[in-house]
Amino acid sequence: MVAFEQLWAAWRSEYVSGIATQSLPDNSTCVFCAIAASTLSPAETFTVWRGKTCFAVLNAFPYASGHLLVMPLRHVGELEKLTQDEAVELWQATTAAVVALKSAYGPDGVNLGVNLGRAAGAGLPDHVHIHVLPRWVGDTNFMTTVAGIRVMPEALEASWKRLTNAWPSDLTKFEE
Repeated sequence: MVAFEQLWAAWRSEYVSGIATQSLPDNSTCVFCAIAASTLSPAETFTVWRGKTCFAVLNAFPYASGHLLVMPLRHVGELEKLTQDEAVELWQATTAAVVALKSAYGPDGVNLGVNLGRAAGAGLPDHVHIHVLPRWVGDTNFMTTVAGIRVMPEALEASWKRLTNAWPSDLTKFEE
């Protein structure tokens, strides 16, 4: 029996290597800042939405198709260091992400997750981000259990199109 730790997903290579290696004005290596500062099109960076202080992007390593990350444009690692405008728009965008996921995928539920600090599980602890992902009853399968890998039934390009089309046009309607 052959055990696999990963399945090859060659279609992701260009995205991961291109965005992660872009240099920023301050020579930092934050992939989120590289995406925010990129001159590439939203389709190329998988940016689903961009506001005044925050943006939403597909996770390049999703737990499920449609897995979004919502975050401030500014490089900030502590939730309490967000400005009031950033905090308000971050929550509005997270709500919009839930609405878009429900519309585009019809999931049974939605997970929201924030890992603050490396000890809490943050892979990129210096840039606050909220995970928003659709869930279905029984959506785990044997691949995760026996091989520790995930099988994505949809390419990132298809997820981007679905979520971009489903994104609410007015985030302020969530303020009421």
